[in-house]
Amino acid sequence: MRVVLDTGILIAALITTDTPPALIYQAWRKGRFEMVTSEWQLDEFRRVSRYPKLRRFLKPVEAGNLVSGLRHQATILETLPTVELSPDTDDNAVLAMAEASQAQFLVTGDKKDLLALGTIGGTRIVSARKFVEALGI
Repeated sequence: MRVVLDTGILIAALITTDTPPALIYQAWRKGRFEMVTSEWQLDEFRRVSRYPKLRRFLKPVEAGNLVSGLRHQATILETLPTVELSPDTDDNAVLAMAEASQAQFLVTGDKKDLLALGTIGGTRIVSARKFVEALGI
C-alpha cells in the first residue's frame, strides 16, 4: 500500500508520542506500508523543521534522521505533475505526489483544504486518526 504523508504529519510524528502521527511513522518504519515522498517535500520538511516556533520541540538531529530514513526507505519522486486543486500551492504539491504515485492514501491534518477534497483520483484523503484505524493499530 502506497501512502503520502503531508509534512505536518511528519513534523507531528517527531514532536509527539503515542499520537496517530507517531503511530503512523512507527508503522512505516516497521514496513507496514510504502511511504511516498518527493524532493519537494524533503526540501519543505527541512525548511519547516527550522522554524523558530518548532525549535524548542524538534531537535535538529531528529529532523535529520527522519530525512535520512526517508532517503533510504521511502519512494522518492523526482518530478511532480502540475495539480491545481487547492488555493495553497504547498497542498497542490502534496496532491501531485499522491497522483503521481497512485497512492491509496494521503494522510493530512489540513481540514480546510485537503481533507475537504475527500479524494484525488483513486487516493483517499484521510486524517491521521482514520489512517491509524485503516492500519488496525
